[in-house]
Amino acid sequence: MSVKQALHILMITLGCSKNTVDAECMTRILADDGNILTTNPLQADVIIVNTCGFIDQAKREAIDTILAMAEYKNAPGHCQFLVVTGCLPQRYSKDILKELPEVDAVVGTAHYGDIANVIRALYRGGGMNSESFVEGSGGISHLREDRIVSTSTYAWLKIAEGCSNCCSYCAIPLIRGGYVSRSMDSILREAEKLAEDGFSEIILTAQDTTRYGLDLYGKRRLPELIRRISLFEGVQRIRIMYTYSDGVTDELIREIAENPKVMHYLDMPVQHGDDAILKRMNRRDTAASISETIGRLRAAIPDIVLRSTVLVGFPGETASSFHNMFERLKEWRFDRLGCFVFSREEGTASYDMTGRVRKDTAERRYAKVMEFQQELSLELNRTRVGSIVDVTIESVSDDGIFYMGRSYAEAPEVDPQIFVAAADEPLTIGQTYRVKLVDCSAYELTGVIDT
Repeated sequence: MSVKQALHILMITLGCSKNTVDAECMTRILADDGNILTTNPLQADVIIVNTCGFIDQAKREAIDTILAMAEYKNAPGHCQFLVVTGCLPQRYSKDILKELPEVDAVVGTAHYGDIANVIRALYRGGGMNSESFVEGSGGISHLREDRIVSTSTYAWLKIAEGCSNCCSYCAIPLIRGGYVSRSMDSILREAEKLAEDGFSEIILTAQDTTRYGLDLYGKRRLPELIRRISLFEGVQRIRIMYTYSDGVTDELIREIAENPKVMHYLDMPVQHGDDAILKRMNRRDTAASISETIGRLRAAIPDIVLRSTVLVGFPGETASSFHNMFERLKEWRFDRLGCFVFSREEGTASYDMTGRVRKDTAERRYAKVMEFQQELSLELNRTRVGSIVDVTIESVSDDGIFYMGRSYAEAPEVDPQIFVAAADEPLTIGQTYRVKLVDCSAYELTGVIDT
């Protein structure tokens, strides 16, 4: 096949919202190079798996997906090349190329912008130095203001790349480099285009959105950025993800409280509730400072929905320190809570820490946290039954009995959707309706159109 002939390319992306944006930027680069994007692996000339490599579970998912896509190679008329991009090859490129001979090329996080050149090199033949495309890490040069958005009613908007917080358990700085803010002008141009293209909900994402601007402007400018994005007429809703407690300033709280386009929802991973463990994690918070931040948020915004994550089984986590965290969780009462078991990651400060927790102990602690949160979620959902909420419809069930959508209280991909019973008149995907909530379980809400 001539390298100039249009290729059918399938992009599969795994992991977080930041990976989604990276994949959307790569698909724009590939389309601009004359290629045709497909969602069918049977039609693909090239399959790209954009991976996460953050924790063991993500690595296993990535490897399983790579092997599944390898099944489509070399069959008549099927995929000729398999490319792996993102976090996994950034960390383990040599292992991938050695242990997975089905993979033809690897591309790390600093080289997303080279994806079209990599595909061209594969078709030219004669071998290529795949290792050259995993040198360095991070950077924002690949980000495109006109990326091909893969979501429907909402769009992720990446405002920075990398992380400089250096939590002791986290490999992100190794994978994506230090924190680099995008210029405000670039973000605003992209936000305006997203609004013009019909994406009414803009979701701000980064490894730490509250850090935005510190490296570029010398101060935190997230509140100003939100305010300026809200001026675009097509933007109806702004959601903020991945904040750090110490970056939730009074100015940011005022912006959330007073700007009608900013949803009363905040994602604020705290990771633990015991001071000794927070210190070993190299977090800047204490349990008291987290409590203070939550108190300021709820005092200023009584209906705010708070989402968080915690990590159990971290080295040095004793029964006492876990108890301290669990008691804090009962105090903090997060509306949404994810829990993870510590994953020992090469190259991080925690990798060789003493005081490792037995796997079965960590899993018991995980189960206790999730059992508590399930009970709390049911309690909180029951308080919402009977209320009327604005729900944006995003899909319909295969049997046509329910529509699925989200209110301000549900972020996409991480929170449950609201099930809306089919009405006499069909509902329109992307439209927002007044919905009366009539039933619930711990992780589901059901409603009917309010008439």
